[in-house]
Amino acid sequence: MDERAIGVFDSGAGGLTAVRQLRRLLPGEKIVYFGDTGRVPYGTRSPSAIFQYARQDIAFLLSKNVKFLLAACGTVSSILPADYTAALPVPFAGVVDAASAAAASATKNGRIGVIGTSATIRTGSYEQRLHNADGSFQVFKKACPMFVPLVENGYVAPDDPITAAIAEQYLTPLRQEGVDTLILGCTHYPLIAPAIAKVMGPEVTLIDAGREGALLARRRLTELGLLAPEGSVGGAEYYVSDEPVGFEPFIRLFVGADDGPVTRVAIDNY
Repeated sequence: MDERAIGVFDSGAGGLTAVRQLRRLLPGEKIVYFGDTGRVPYGTRSPSAIFQYARQDIAFLLSKNVKFLLAACGTVSSILPADYTAALPVPFAGVVDAASAAAASATKNGRIGVIGTSATIRTGSYEQRLHNADGSFQVFKKACPMFVPLVENGYVAPDDPITAAIAEQYLTPLRQEGVDTLILGCTHYPLIAPAIAKVMGPEVTLIDAGREGALLARRRLTELGLLAPEGSVGGAEYYVSDEPVGFEPFIRLFVGADDGPVTRVAIDNY
């Protein structure tokens, strides 16, 4: 048993979808969340810049004495080398591994779609993990760079015409490829899952990377004996690298709760 918090980080607000799932799955756990809102988005940055940012994000969370790290960012999960994460002083999990395993289990025809930021798609990380699981899988990828700014600017209503039009443009080629499973490879994307599902059709299973990351975290914490003691009262603290006032509405939108506090961090000091 371990009363320390779970550390969760993302380039901005998208990782809050993983926090929402963790709060549901592990209500007794404390969570420390860092959103790098001053440097969002990561998806258009170079691999070296993303690695630098991720190391600083992790260093900050380690300074908060967390017991576990969850990279709730598809871009970071794609970029961080395995030897780096293996050497961290606490266990680490990323949403890419979690979502890939879920998609491999869900597909029936072996045709799997992946959508994510430009950086995530460029790395081929999902494709590599899916092919490691089963070399016969056919993987169809599509970068969807407009989805993150749409979500972060509030275009998340199921019938929003702008989101619907962009989703149609991005996703039609994947639908035409006959995929039966689609990985939402960025933790922002579940907020527009209804628009995505409308384009893909009811026969396509959507894999929520944030939810799968939270499920993986629960499994790992259980296996390692790191769960909080029974009867513990959970909660969340939020840290950002830009002004906190702009982040508070995202907690209500993504997590569905009015909790906090939200504190600004000088992330370049880490």
